[in-house]
Amino acid sequence: MTDEVRDDAALLRAHLAGDRDAFGELVTRHRERLWAVALRTMGDREDAADALQDALLSAYRAADRFRGDSAVTTWLHRIVVNACLDRIRRQRARPTQPLPEVDTTVAPAPDRDMRIDVEAALAQLPVEQRAALVLVDVQGYPVSEAAEMLGVAEGTIKSRCARGRARLAVSLGYLRNPPGASSVGSEQVVRKEGGA
Repeated sequence: MTDEVRDDAALLRAHLAGDRDAFGELVTRHRERLWAVALRTMGDREDAADALQDALLSAYRAADRFRGDSAVTTWLHRIVVNACLDRIRRQRARPTQPLPEVDTTVAPAPDRDMRIDVEAALAQLPVEQRAALVLVDVQGYPVSEAAEMLGVAEGTIKSRCARGRARLAVSLGYLRNPPGASSVGSEQVVRKEGGA
């Protein structure tokens, strides 16, 4: 192993050439953003973890099909989003009722209720709108990159984001003017909660 830092494409090539550590290094480099996309898209930690695991396994196996038309991170994000969307579609075909998660050891933070409300509102959006909003508004990707990750036109991303924001404005309208607070739009709430 050399002291120089390999870029993503070099790591993927090294993985294909048999370097056992290269793919792990690539995942380690991008795991936080990949996890954030999976979590926001799925809305449930366990489902997000399963989707991310599925996605990384797919990426590992399909590394030889990476054409280099986009950045490696864009390719990885697209695989994660697709794994999430596939899992959501399967869940809709076989709906279940998850048990609520209760953590009695941690007192809720003041913004926790708002975070829960925003995540619940995101979960009610159609899958395509949710994926677009998570990538653009929560993760801060440019529309062009989000379009590439989802395999659709930029105009489609803009449209999905606009429709999703409009739905969030309706479902989260009560957050705009809570008692004793200044006016906050739902788009700002989503961006604040996403950290972007």
